[in-house]
Amino acid sequence: MAHTPVNHPLRPLYRALSFLVGAYLVAFGVIGLIQTSGESFTGASDVRVLGQGSNMLWSIIALAVGAIVLATAALGRNLDVEANKYLGWAVLVIGSYELATSRTDANFFGFTIATVVATYLVGLALITAGLYLKVAPQSQVGAPRQVREGRPA
Repeated sequence: MAHTPVNHPLRPLYRALSFLVGAYLVAFGVIGLIQTSGESFTGASDVRVLGQGSNMLWSIIALAVGAIVLATAALGRNLDVEANKYLGWAVLVIGSYELATSRTDANFFGFTIATVVATYLVGLALITAGLYLKVAPQSQVGAPRQVREGRPA
């Protein structure tokens, strides 16, 4: 994308944000697996993990997504850009589905409204980090915005 910033000066901050989101998802997944070990695999349950509703399926998915985010954030090399963008959108789609089905039998992730809000925040944080983490050699960066717009640098 032409409008995606490359070598953004706040890249370390966004990488730290990516690490924090991944660590949160891993912690949520591990605690969720422990607390939902005797519960049903899918469907709404009364189990609360870090103040959110969860079940075994959502705990496994959160753990897997968090592990991927942590691994790609540690590797860098623009793998984290793609992983954060696609996983962020996937998490937003799951959150939207669960918002639409929160009080029905189709709520097979066991979400509550607090879980939907947290899921949206996680998805948006991943997308935002993915937009600002791209790196490239200085020769491929292009002119700064001021120069492209004809203003003095």
